[in-house]
Amino acid sequence: MDRAILTNKKVLVTGGAGFIGSNIIEKLIAQNNYVVCLDNLATGKIKNLKPFLNLPDFKFINGDIRDLETCKAACEGIDIVLHQAALGSVPRSINDPITTNQVNIDGFVNMLTAARDNKVKRFVYAASSSTYGDSTELPKYEDKIGKPLSPYAITKYVNELYAKVFGDLYGMETIGLRYFNVFGKNQDPDGAYAAVFPKFIKMMIKHEAPLIHGDGTQSRDFTYIANVIQANELAATTTNPSAINTVFNVAFGESNSLNDLTKELTEALSTFDPEIAKIKPVYGPVRTGDIKDSLASVDKAKKILGYNPLYNVHQGIKLAVRWYYENLK
Repeated sequence: MDRAILTNKKVLVTGGAGFIGSNIIEKLIAQNNYVVCLDNLATGKIKNLKPFLNLPDFKFINGDIRDLETCKAACEGIDIVLHQAALGSVPRSINDPITTNQVNIDGFVNMLTAARDNKVKRFVYAASSSTYGDSTELPKYEDKIGKPLSPYAITKYVNELYAKVFGDLYGMETIGLRYFNVFGKNQDPDGAYAAVFPKFIKMMIKHEAPLIHGDGTQSRDFTYIANVIQANELAATTTNPSAINTVFNVAFGESNSLNDLTKELTEALSTFDPEIAKIKPVYGPVRTGDIKDSLASVDKAKKILGYNPLYNVHQGIKLAVRWYYENLK
């Protein structure tokens, strides 16, 4: 069972209308926190915030992290920042590196500065497994990274460098969480840069064959959203000095191929619609900037944060598929 870790605080969640942010907000609101959400709705959806909009312990600011004054206003009176706002997607960053850089680096520095100026002590931010770049070593350990393979990966690594410098120079407490292929409810299945998990589910529900880039043997450490929420809460509340101004992998610590994922999604969805069992994936060219295999070591997070991921990919798929089938059909 998911336990309450972060309670009775004033928390700013940037990118709170997005997939991960909205799930974090849902849990924090249920745990008697006052939550401020800052989001410009470029990729986030207002529908993800609908359950909270009229609650007295929730405030929505429709604003952009590229504007420093907006960031400063959002940080007023805040105890903890959970910074999820970013322009995601490797392909998007390859197509438009300038905007990705503006949001993910300029916006990040704005948020760090705003938090510093408002004397926010703890700043937890979404880092990325893309930082491991061309490193082929498995599993991935936090202190061994390769060369970035995309503009997106560069921006997320630069975030880590800035966070460490702000921690060292200004006495802030920063903690980065390198997410590995997160999935779960509220993840957008639409658009050119939709993640593989929701996109495949939507296609199967519509009786369409999902497209796998490559031969499907490439593997990922698919991580259910509840594990990510737990990591954010632990990072926000830890009193372990070893956790401060460093980064942690956030994953389950288990690797699954895209072929295996597709097979499991087919089986799970076919319990709702038997016709889906007949769907077979189609295969296309490998995407530029994609890594072949990814698997995280979560030993550091377990040891220092007390991280204990409760949901493996199989348990997460069952929960997520039910939600998508009820909300997309």
